Amino acid sequence: MSFQAYLDTIEDKTGLTPRQLVEIAHEKGLDAPGAKAAGVVTWLAEDYGLGRGHAMALWHVISKGPTISTKHVGTDGVHGDQTDTLWLDGKATKPS
Repeated sequence: MSFQAYLDTIEDKTGLTPRQLVEIAHEKGLDAPGAKAAGVVTWLAEDYGLGRGHAMALWHVISKGPTISTKHVGTDGVHGDQTDTLWLDGKATKPS
């Protein structure tokens, strides 16, 4: 599954865009200096029933922003993404 596909699935399962979830994480202090992924994993599991893989994808965005490695950009593999910048504002507004 591509990185963007993880975020799109998170939106499907929660009804919230990745950007909205990043804002909630900020309000909860889950992005504070020294914060660990475990807090996000627990929060997303308890509140939305999301698994670790989806939580880790969102943790990346929370802790590092929407830019990802170019390793899989433009590849045809299952992890291939179209760009090195993830779309956080919802599938309905994603450019083609």
